[in-house]
Amino acid sequence: MFTYPQFDPVAFSLGPLSVHWYGIMYIIAFGGAWMLARIRARKTPGEWTDEQISDLVFYGAMGAVLGGRVGSALFYNFDKVLADPLWVLRVWEGGMSFHGGILGVMAALYWYSGKLRKPYFQVLDFIAPLAPFGLGAGRLGNFIGGELWGRHTDVSWGMVFPHVDPYPRHASQLYQFALEGVLLFALVWWFSSRARPRYAVSGMFSLGYGVQRFFVEFFREPDEGIGFVALDWMTMGQILSLPMILAGIVLLILAYRKPQGLPNN
Repeated sequence: MFTYPQFDPVAFSLGPLSVHWYGIMYIIAFGGAWMLARIRARKTPGEWTDEQISDLVFYGAMGAVLGGRVGSALFYNFDKVLADPLWVLRVWEGGMSFHGGILGVMAALYWYSGKLRKPYFQVLDFIAPLAPFGLGAGRLGNFIGGELWGRHTDVSWGMVFPHVDPYPRHASQLYQFALEGVLLFALVWWFSSRARPRYAVSGMFSLGYGVQRFFVEFFREPDEGIGFVALDWMTMGQILSLPMILAGIVLLILAYRKPQGLPNN
């Protein structure tokens, strides 16, 4: 059995400025996505310029942060927002929804793809393999922040979170780091390393994330104030993951049923 190490949410301070671990994780997430995008762009010379990649990551980051915060407010913390509307602005306190973030990214890239005059799913297929890197950084941020802990367990690797209770729990943040960050990145990056029909890479990401998130929710404590939302066992995370699983299946079917000769990037 392990004990949660009780991290200080402030990584370091420079005079009156405090740098939180959440901020560092955002920098790692978006900086890593930018580097991976440059590597990915080398496979299709002339298709993406350095300026376009920088703008793509910028708009994606803005969509992720705004959508993630709005999604957290609507899906998980609506009562908190009603009591304290300024909570939405205090991002360093935690409270981001992946499902809201992905909707924000999709909206931002829809606008940016129009500006670039590139097909929407060409842009989504390009950026999909980068997302798991950011997800992994985010889950490490959850662990450092001591939030989104798991359910009670008697397994030997259980972890006690003293700020929660004295009983061992699943370190579900680390499970999600391993599944959504490491495993999903390896899967989608490998899948995208060969030319695929349009929609296929986005479909693989959507299906892969949906399945892994649905699975790991069985080990994660249901959200406080929400609990189980269907059938006495389904969590909000599982409910929100079902459309992603369905969308991934539909996109993969569309990708491989298209007539020959259509773009494959």
